[in-house]
Amino acid sequence: MREIVFDTETTGLDPYSGDRIVEIGAVELINHVPTGKEYHQYINPMRSMSEEVVKVHGLTEEFLSDKPTFEEICDEFLAFIGSDSMLVAHNAPFDMKFLNCQLKELNKPTIGDERVVDTVIIARKKFPGSRVNLDELCRRFNIDLSKRTVHGALLDSQLLADVYLELLGGHEPGLLNSDENNALFGGTSEDGSVAKVERVFRPARNFDIPEDDLKHHQEFMKKIKDALWSVDENAVETN
Repeated sequence: MREIVFDTETTGLDPYSGDRIVEIGAVELINHVPTGKEYHQYINPMRSMSEEVVKVHGLTEEFLSDKPTFEEICDEFLAFIGSDSMLVAHNAPFDMKFLNCQLKELNKPTIGDERVVDTVIIARKKFPGSRVNLDELCRRFNIDLSKRTVHGALLDSQLLADVYLELLGGHEPGLLNSDENNALFGGTSEDGSVAKVERVFRPARNFDIPEDDLKHHQEFMKKIKDALWSVDENAVETN
């Protein structure tokens, strides 16, 4: 299973009022394991930004002035995320709102909610009543925040990838039992019951028992008084 953990930085809060993406960062996971493959791009939004916004991500209009536009990097980014990989984001509706708005402007297909995982929802289910912003979750899981002096799309994607794996159960996400997985991710069958996992049948294996070992075992068993079991020597078979 391929997943893309990603983050965006923007000029503001509302793409429908003209705000635009200024940075995209993304990290690839295969079966919940980081592959080391990443995507990162600064983007010229072709518009101004307030000082308050610049303080959040540190990206000035001057710095972004010679960077490519979203239209110029769009196909490259879409190729990286692929057509069916799940997209993982923290407060995903925010990032997806911007991404889909700018895709729509370019007459590109938008990305449906069925491909999106929101780690805020997972964290709220796992830690009800607690603060679940990225900084707090990193502290909870002892993830190093020393490099996060400002918001940055690639660094935040890397941190979120670590947080996401911890939310799945740490370095061994498979240790989560099926009930917990279903509670966190809504895994149910069509009739609303918990989905059943098909289990692989493995036949019993037969082992050759040395004659001396078998004899010692039988002699030991005879010494046990009032045992709840007994050994019928004639019934023991060797291979």
